[in-house]
Amino acid sequence: MVHKAGFVNIIGNPNVGKSTLMNALVGEKLSIITSKAQTTRHRILGIVNDEDYQVIFSDTPGIIKPAYQLQESMMDFVKSAFEDADVLIYMVEIGETALKNEAFFNKIINSNIPVILLLNKIDISSQAEVQEKLDYWKAKVPNASVFIISALENFNVKNVFYKIIEMLPEAPPYFPKDQLTDKPERFFVNEKIREKILLHYKKEIPYSVEVETEEFFEQEHIIKIRAVIMVERDTQKGIIIGHKGTAIKRVGTEARKDLEFFFEKKVFLDLHVKINKNWRNDKKQLKRFGYKE
Repeated sequence: MVHKAGFVNIIGNPNVGKSTLMNALVGEKLSIITSKAQTTRHRILGIVNDEDYQVIFSDTPGIIKPAYQLQESMMDFVKSAFEDADVLIYMVEIGETALKNEAFFNKIINSNIPVILLLNKIDISSQAEVQEKLDYWKAKVPNASVFIISALENFNVKNVFYKIIEMLPEAPPYFPKDQLTDKPERFFVNEKIREKILLHYKKEIPYSVEVETEEFFEQEHIIKIRAVIMVERDTQKGIIIGHKGTAIKRVGTEARKDLEFFFEKKVFLDLHVKINKNWRNDKKQLKRFGYKE
C-alpha cells in the first residue's frame, strides 16, 4: 500500500484564522486563539495520522514587520515554514488584498511547492463580495488551488483536507503514528495561561508577558503545576495580579479548567508573577523560551 506523508505549513497575516484552521484540521485545540494580533508566537505542529498517510500541519505566527527581537524570531519561524513545506497553505480573509511582507508573497507566487490559497471568513461576507475576492486572488496567485472556507464554522474544511492528501508526496511517516504534536506538555500549559492573559488584559500587557512552567508533576489522579508569568516592569506585575489578587485568580481558574479538559485529569495550578526586564530583546532569554535555536 502507498503511504503519503509531508509538512503542510500555514502562513498568512495576523488574525486571518490560521490557528482556527489548524485546530479544525487536527481535531484538537493545539493553537490558542484570540482576536489579538500575535497570539501565535511559535511554530506549532499538529499531526494527523491514518493507515496510509501522515499529515504534519504547521501553524505559524502572523506575518508582520518586526519591531524587536521576539518578533524577529517569530518571523524566523515563518521563514522555516517555506523551507520544509511539501504543501503551502496561504490563508487570507475577506477584505485583504496583500501579504504584509512582499518578500514572503513573492516566495509564494514563485514557489515550486504546491500552494493552496484559502479565502477565509466567508460567513461574514456577501456572496457577491466572495465571488469578487475569489476572482481577485485567483488572478493574484495563479499557481494556487483556491478554496473558500469558514474555519470557524468548519465550512469546506474537509474538501481542503482531501486536496492536501492528494497533493502529498509518497513518503514514510516522519513521526510515530500515535504522536499528535512536536511540543511537550509544558508548552501547552504555558500557552493556555498566555491565552487567558491575551483575553483579559489590554494594551501592551499581553505582549510583554511570557509564561514558564517550572514544575510539572503528573500523578495518577492529578497533575500539579507551578508556573511563572513573567513581565517586563513592576507596574505590569501589579496589573497582572489585580486588586487583592482577583485578576490572576481568574486567569488561574480559567487556565486550570482548560488544562483539565486538555489532559483529561484534575489539575492543581500554582501561578506566580515575576519581573524579567527587557526579555523580548534579550537573545539569551529568547533562546531559553524556545524562540531561538
